[in-house]
Amino acid sequence: MIKILVSDPLSEEGIKILTEVKEFQVDVKTDLTPDTLKEVIKEYDALVVRSATKVNKDIITAAGKLKVIGRAGVGLDNVDLEAATQKGIIVMNTPAGNTISTAEHTVSMILSLSRNIPQANMSMKQGEWKRSKFMGVELYNKVLGIVGFGRIGSEVAKRALSFGMKVLAFDPFLSVAVAQGMGVEVVEFKDILERSDYITVHTPLTEETKHLISTEAFAKMKKGVRIINCARGGIIDEKALAEAVKEGKVIGAAIDVFEQEPVAADNELLKLPNVIVTPHLGASTEEAQVNVAIEVAEIVRDALLGRGIRNAANYPCLEAEVCKIIEPYITLAERLGLFGSQLVEGRLQELHITYSGDIIQHDITPVTLALVKGLLTPILQETVNFINAVALAKERGIAISEVKSSKEHEFTTLIQLEIRTDKVTKRIYGTLSANKQPRIVKIDDYYLELSPMGEMIFIQNWDKPGVIGNLGTLMGKENINIAAMTFGRDAPGGKAISVLNVDSAVSAQVQEKIRKVENILTVKVIRV
Repeated sequence: MIKILVSDPLSEEGIKILTEVKEFQVDVKTDLTPDTLKEVIKEYDALVVRSATKVNKDIITAAGKLKVIGRAGVGLDNVDLEAATQKGIIVMNTPAGNTISTAEHTVSMILSLSRNIPQANMSMKQGEWKRSKFMGVELYNKVLGIVGFGRIGSEVAKRALSFGMKVLAFDPFLSVAVAQGMGVEVVEFKDILERSDYITVHTPLTEETKHLISTEAFAKMKKGVRIINCARGGIIDEKALAEAVKEGKVIGAAIDVFEQEPVAADNELLKLPNVIVTPHLGASTEEAQVNVAIEVAEIVRDALLGRGIRNAANYPCLEAEVCKIIEPYITLAERLGLFGSQLVEGRLQELHITYSGDIIQHDITPVTLALVKGLLTPILQETVNFINAVALAKERGIAISEVKSSKEHEFTTLIQLEIRTDKVTKRIYGTLSANKQPRIVKIDDYYLELSPMGEMIFIQNWDKPGVIGNLGTLMGKENINIAAMTFGRDAPGGKAISVLNVDSAVSAQVQEKIRKVENILTVKVIRV
């Protein structure tokens, strides 16, 4: 008997899908303490959660039989993905289940902002009749700027276009042709800030997107702009937003997600009459909850019955013996994608992968999936996984090709990744070391040996005496320990690349100091 534990409330439609399988024993226990969960998880083959249950390393370590964790929702903040991966536990989520719900909530917020609906409702219930106080604006002919054009962003765009709005979209992975086919104009982030009457964000929260909408961003916006966030708390700097509202730069804001949830009573946004707030309701519709319950039940059922794996966040291949052989290549490919995505500039257009050496004896499909997942992860985060990565890339108009080459190289196995954007073409070559660890051995025409791991400072510089010493001195002054350094050059005295693996985060201020070092041309921080 396969035992499944459902530890958070799940719609009956999802529970029914699991209980109908005669091989399953399904236990619904929704108020388990962490200690109790740690004790009982030993008995179960699968765990189904929403956001309340914290599946940390201790829980995973205690799980003797666990094969599958299903998350009814998009985010995986409450699941230790690394610990699960190390133990061979498949982790799956439901990235599409709340798409329509969140898109509709976003549009509801836009309409409420435009017509002052919550404020007028409150006024009337206080016995007032002040029509002139709540003069609104039309959406027709207004400019909506969408930051992040994935599933939810594109659904918002469809609805905004139906109101006669002009829609601008910023998304590094969005094809111009795909957007134009929808009637959407692809622009840079600064254009969103400068041209939009409304700005809505639909990106994951990452180090790059944290406080993306900041004091500096507000300074570039039109006076009277309206701001909406139904994505993730922290993308908008709440203190900066409050100040922009009080100064009149932002005429209104509608916020569903916050940096701290539940929201502190002293949060300034709660005190501003032209800021509409809701308690993280984006996915809170009956339909969305049913959709994610059905989806998580189906993917858990199918995984346990050997019918295939969908929406896997950490498991690109299915057969254990195959995984054992190609797992090092999968790790290498994902690291190459992560590295390349952060290295290039411009809008992704084409991805060409060439496999050569020992790897061509095997099915390379899981390796390609891992590479594309790595490429998309810096922007899409938990919404991309090993199963949907290629489909998401194609949705955004990124052309993908792969070939096996019998051409001999100096390396036993080589994966060559060529990334083309609207600005550059970049080639990155990866292989495995003798102990099966991923290595980047060439970038364009520069040979080097780089371990793509952790925090890296990627520098282009002139090959002149003193550069390395100056960098070491600066890192010492900033108390940043250098774990490894690797270099490559095209000719003595010519252009070179220097990559520093470091043990701590490199701030924007430190990056600026590096740029001012003599003979430094460009600086970029890459996190893998």
